[in-house]
Amino acid sequence: MQADAGGVEGFGFSETENQIQIRQMVRDFAEKHIRPHVMEWDEAQVFPVELFKEMGQLGLMGVLVPEEYGGSGLGYHEYVDVIVEVARVCGSIGLSLAAHNSLCTGHILNFANEEQKQRWLPKLATATCIGAWGLTEAGTGSDALRMQTTARLDGDHYVINGAKNWITHGKSGDIAVVMVRTGETGKASGISAIVVERGTPGFEAGKKENKLGMRASETTEMIFDNCRVPKENLLGAEGEGFKQAMKVLDGGRISIAALALGIAKGAFDAAVNYAKERQQFGQPIANFQGISFKLADMATEIEAATLLIRQASDLKNRQLPVTKVSAMAKYYASEVSVRTATEAVQIFGGYGYTKDFPVEKYYRDAKLCTIGEGTSEIQKIVIAREVLNL
Repeated sequence: MQADAGGVEGFGFSETENQIQIRQMVRDFAEKHIRPHVMEWDEAQVFPVELFKEMGQLGLMGVLVPEEYGGSGLGYHEYVDVIVEVARVCGSIGLSLAAHNSLCTGHILNFANEEQKQRWLPKLATATCIGAWGLTEAGTGSDALRMQTTARLDGDHYVINGAKNWITHGKSGDIAVVMVRTGETGKASGISAIVVERGTPGFEAGKKENKLGMRASETTEMIFDNCRVPKENLLGAEGEGFKQAMKVLDGGRISIAALALGIAKGAFDAAVNYAKERQQFGQPIANFQGISFKLADMATEIEAATLLIRQASDLKNRQLPVTKVSAMAKYYASEVSVRTATEAVQIFGGYGYTKDFPVEKYYRDAKLCTIGEGTSEIQKIVIAREVLNL
């Protein structure tokens, strides 16, 4: 049984019957096909590709992609629901789902020309191909303008050299959108976005990271050694890649906020149920104020995060500026996720520190949300700039 931190499951706002049905469908799928394997995949660091193929058949790998390209043609409210329900069961699967939809697929959807959309979107939307997105490098995380991966135009091809780090699906991804330096270091106009397909000579996977959490979501290097890519794979014009990436991250932050919310809800569900069942001093520990106040704080923060995400989704659906609110949603929801998971472990006590109970995994998975797609500190910089009109 799942507890509910909020008064209404669908963000406390009015919602369509379609939203309710989609949420229930994803919840049922997650319970049947994901929950039984959560710890198995986590312990072995297995990226379950076949699961994503199944989700592709359900339309979950192209939630925002129009139906003409093989997608579901849904909006951000439905997209957030999908990620929340998956992450409520397993943060790793939620992370990979979000990265595929928001980053690789989202970049192509928003910035590719018609021929490129027809070429790649149907494959991504159905999970015939898994997507990856490469911005970060070993020496340039938040300081992306100083990336060292270069692309030099040689006739009808770009020749790419360098490496990307911390890339979700860097090994298993079939289609990767890669940000490369085509101009001067340190300038936004020096960055371009190019699609590189798996199997292209000179494109290989490197080290797979051994992570604290999100262990079933593959994270590896992508290495480019004189990798020749047709110039037709350039997204937009040369020099537009950094601007494109920042816009992609605006939407991506909503998905990471949803991921964080799902993890928080999963940890909260477990904590509520345990607090009702666990007996100490002749009564359930939920009866003690020290525990009930923790649950009250958790529920309140989850509801506040939910409303911020709902606002960001609404702005995105209406194609209004979303930079400030998406950064707020990502920053707040990710920190709430960490606090909620921490308190859930505390409520479980010693049991919460073992792998026999679910909250230790929520605790490990939650931390990534404060780091990935821009740290909490970067979100505060973005918010401050928007507030100060800098």
